[in-house]
Amino acid sequence: MADKFEFLSDEWFDAVRKIQEEHAGAAEGLGGTNLALNLSITDCPDGSEKEISMKMVDGELDWETSHIDGADAKVITDYATAKAIFVSGDQQAGMQAFMSGQLRVEGDMTKLMALQSGSGAGADAQKAIQEITAD
Repeated sequence: MADKFEFLSDEWFDAVRKIQEEHAGAAEGLGGTNLALNLSITDCPDGSEKEISMKMVDGELDWETSHIDGADAKVITDYATAKAIFVSGDQQAGMQAFMSGQLRVEGDMTKLMALQSGSGAGADAQKAIQEITAD
């Protein structure tokens, strides 16, 4: 059984980087959505707001601990919603949060929508991230 880490903790990011390295090249040649996304996550368990980013290039996912310049979009949401969407892959939770105002998007919404209909090339990496994320 894999060690479990609190979503967005330093230990979680370290474990995610290892997963990213292990799965590098898995989506090679499959194409897919290219997206640079900044995330502002509110109501974190420690009371803070996290400024992180997620970048997808040709199906390869890369999480970082800071915002990136020139991002296609920015998502502002609370911790629980971010965890449901980005760890569990619960797109329904994302849609419900958007419709209720718990999730706001600034920037290119079309690229963000294209991510939802992606090829699934990173499914193994996504599963590994789910396995190392504490409930």
